[in-house]
Amino acid sequence: MTTQLLRADERLMANALRALAMDAVQAAGSGHPGMPMGMADVATVLFNRFITLDPAAADWPNRDRFVLSAGHGSMLLYAINHLLGYPDMGMDQIRAFRQLGSHTAGHPEYGHALGVEVTTGPLGQGLATAVGMALGERMGAARFADLVDHWTYVIAGDGCLMEGISHEAIDMAGHLRLGRLVVLWDDNRITIDGDTDLSTSTDQGARFAAAGWHVVRCDGHDREDVARAIEAARADPRPSLVCCRTVIGYGAPNKQGSHDVHGAPLGPDEIAAARQALDWPHAPFEIPAHVYSAWGGIAARGADAHAAWRDRLAGSPNRDAFAAALARDTGTLTAAMREHKQRLLDERPAMATRKASEMALQVVADALSFAVGGSADLTGSNLTRPKGMAAIRPGDYAGRYIHYGIREHGMAAAMNGLALHGLVRPYGGTFLAFADYARPSIRLAALMGVPVVHVMTHDSIGLGEDGPTHQPVEHLASLRAIPNLLVLRPCDAVETAEAWEIALAETRRPSLLVLSRQGLPLQRDSAAVNVSSRGAYLLRAPARRDVTLIATGSEVELAVGAAEQLATAGIAAAVVSAPCFELFAAQDPAYRAEVLGEAPRVGIEAALRQGWDGTMLRPDDAFIGMSGFGASAPAARLYEHFNITVQSVVAAARQLGRG
Repeated sequence: MTTQLLRADERLMANALRALAMDAVQAAGSGHPGMPMGMADVATVLFNRFITLDPAAADWPNRDRFVLSAGHGSMLLYAINHLLGYPDMGMDQIRAFRQLGSHTAGHPEYGHALGVEVTTGPLGQGLATAVGMALGERMGAARFADLVDHWTYVIAGDGCLMEGISHEAIDMAGHLRLGRLVVLWDDNRITIDGDTDLSTSTDQGARFAAAGWHVVRCDGHDREDVARAIEAARADPRPSLVCCRTVIGYGAPNKQGSHDVHGAPLGPDEIAAARQALDWPHAPFEIPAHVYSAWGGIAARGADAHAAWRDRLAGSPNRDAFAAALARDTGTLTAAMREHKQRLLDERPAMATRKASEMALQVVADALSFAVGGSADLTGSNLTRPKGMAAIRPGDYAGRYIHYGIREHGMAAAMNGLALHGLVRPYGGTFLAFADYARPSIRLAALMGVPVVHVMTHDSIGLGEDGPTHQPVEHLASLRAIPNLLVLRPCDAVETAEAWEIALAETRRPSLLVLSRQGLPLQRDSAAVNVSSRGAYLLRAPARRDVTLIATGSEVELAVGAAEQLATAGIAAAVVSAPCFELFAAQDPAYRAEVLGEAPRVGIEAALRQGWDGTMLRPDDAFIGMSGFGASAPAARLYEHFNITVQSVVAAARQLGRG
């Protein structure tokens, strides 16, 4: 193909993207046509000249990853995938943009449509998740150099770069020298409110350069200049920011360049004017055959590359190891964890569950080569680095431990990206109080069904002297409120091992382990069955039941102590350990009734009551816990001060009995 023909085809290819975007948004009555129209030239050059993917095999492991971080411009991605021939993205889906049941959701959703690598919409999330994908590629290449050698491309907008997570993400990527990451910035200088100078004066190029990135600029509507910039990005060993100067809504003669085209349909008159300005004489949702053919050439090129890669895989000495990493089968963990739990029962250690987690993680790391850990600069507190787990370093990606730095949000997003990339199972640690920093990425992991594992230590007022800024009282309730997230708060070393088994067996939801700083006695007498997998179970079951004491984590010890005191007074108290409310809520009604019983109940947790009612407690049941923030003092003194004691549980049980 000659350069002149290539330019002509790319002009029509880009205009097809613009037409589909403005037509679909108009039909839906809502959406964002401005970004797709402004970035159509950049996207066309990127896909036509650089990206390698196979729409017939959307999950091909060595495909290039494309992340639309500016997810409000979703019609750009849907139009591309339609023209490329993804089998689930017919014109019926483009016409049904933003409608119930369609694959073309308002913002791209992972698992909802082929070719969507990550759920985006909250600005900056796509960029930060792509850092994890790019790290996953480098780690994969370190293990399987003959099978992993792809690129990660991102289209990001001004909003993505303004959000705070972008700082964490670009700092991490620059430090780790993730040279196969290319971010194309839609530098249109427009946000919803108006020109960007209303709210920012940041020199983004200088910011990225300061973080160790290669920065190159181009005219986003000069396709040869765009190609030059991308070629320069690919040639540089650093991650690259390509600053694409564009006009938002390009092609709409009366609205382009204005915030008016950002988030609303253009209207019939402006669409007609745009068709004339773009020399696009076709009816709405009509694409000429030669344009489909041009886009189809990209798919054909990708299919050839995929076929060549399959031949490489067939002849690779790494074939079996690669398949095992891709499968991420945790079956080999079962026997090793069974032996570990038996040792705990034999030795009956009293320890903090964060220490118990460290012991369980050693078993995990030894059994599962694809388990990858990390911490947000709290390794010595979270105890997340097993012996022998080498660290990832700039330019050296053969290790399995990541020093994420003090970047909880960036860590959580990167973990999502690592998991989505497909060759590892990541976990990462911080304090439970800092779950607030990571929450947006945790929520997206739950929305996408990505099985990452968050290790959250220092789980209550039991952390002591660091005080209320670090003592999480509302965090359990807020995290339990996230759909499709398992929150596991184990009471001893055996439950902690079981929590790890549960988390690593998950394939469609993330898990969050909530672990204590203070030492806790072993409560279990048997580990033949992972009873934690049912969410709650009877730890002590008297012949008759006068009261039921329900507790989680460190407060199970208080429930057991209270049951013993109540027994001396002739009051039979059942003790329920409830490490995971979500798993318990999923049990059948008969099991839940057997565990909870009909007797009065006392809930015990060094946190707020919110979230207990309905699942564990009834309105007239009692709760021993927190009603406000904590304080700075030794842990034992705090439990006394806030009346979270054996005596308080006993008193509540007696009061219920008198009622």
